[in-house]
Amino acid sequence: MNLDILVICAHPDDAELGCGGTIMKAIDAGYKVGIIDLTEGEMGTRGTAETRKSEAEEAANIMGIHLRENLGFSDGLFDNDHNHRIEVIKKIRKHTPSLIITNAPDDRHPDHGRAAQMVKHAAWISGLKKLQTVDEDGEFQVAHRPEHVYHIIQYKLLTPSVVVNIDGYMDRKMKAILAYKTQFFNSNNPDEATTLISKPEFLNMVKSRMYSDGNLGLVDYGEAFITDFVPVVDNIMQLIPKHKILTL
Repeated sequence: MNLDILVICAHPDDAELGCGGTIMKAIDAGYKVGIIDLTEGEMGTRGTAETRKSEAEEAANIMGIHLRENLGFSDGLFDNDHNHRIEVIKKIRKHTPSLIITNAPDDRHPDHGRAAQMVKHAAWISGLKKLQTVDEDGEFQVAHRPEHVYHIIQYKLLTPSVVVNIDGYMDRKMKAILAYKTQFFNSNNPDEATTLISKPEFLNMVKSRMYSDGNLGLVDYGEAFITDFVPVVDNIMQLIPKHKILTL
């Protein structure tokens, strides 16, 4: 399936937390969006690879994405090396996205930064015609380089390059996040081990982050991204966003 946006992140739930609102807004605008999870999240303290798979499917249905795949890399142990990059390149060439969204370039969880660098490298190398890859049917793939790679912002407070207005999508985003019943706070699982992200305060932080990111762009809720993309305009006035004026 050819996609407009391909989200490639380390763990199931990274996409929902980092850009769930952006995904749903893009789909509602008519764009095709898919998610590829690099690992099954099997090293997570709560839940299992099997529960995470069913939770990811439920979240995918809530968001209405066009496909979700999993590369089955080793959670916590995959490397940014040739073999892993090749598998990512195969997916990029298969789905030919214009935009790739991936993990934060630097974060508390080492998988996030490592995935960010691997996907960024793979996106560029994917455009090299002399690098040959084959698809599932043994057919040679055509080189393809996405136009842009954007990074979500996760646990660490990094300086964003752009904020997407997700007003009207916060409730659906939280519903998709809460599809991961074993991962986040759930009063029905009182005997589960407590982790940083299973505390109810973590979900409050997620909402607060959306609010603070939105305030950067003078909207109610936003999702922030980092990108190396530098806009080129004919008129400097094109850089001035047409935000609504807020009375303080």
